[in-house]
Amino acid sequence: MAPDRALQRALLARFLAEPALVALVPAANIIDGDGAPQRFPSILFGEGQAVREPQSLCGRERRLYATLHVWTKSAPHARDIADGIVAAVEGATLQLEGGHRAVTAIVSSTRLLRDPDGETSHGVVTVESLVEVAG
Repeated sequence: MAPDRALQRALLARFLAEPALVALVPAANIIDGDGAPQRFPSILFGEGQAVREPQSLCGRERRLYATLHVWTKSAPHARDIADGIVAAVEGATLQLEGGHRAVTAIVSSTRLLRDPDGETSHGVVTVESLVEVAG
């Protein structure tokens, strides 16, 4: 399994295991998939990126980025969900599949946007993780 896919799966498992986050977003609405949200509130996994870590001594470290999209009908609720993602990620040990090892995981950015429809709030949360890929 590719390390960026392993990170997304680990984040999904972490979110589903976090009662405070599931209280804000039902588990069925935390989706690792494509497309526009069908239910509100929701967290959709979006874009990912893998970058070779230039300071790596063994050449096996990658800096991985996972973009999460938060969709709600309320800006304060979107902020609460983003804060819940931060709480779920930071300080947690992510268990990655495929023999990869997450060294660190942080939320490196959070943006909250109001959609032009005047009803929908959209948050973009980026999780950054330093991962040692399986050899």
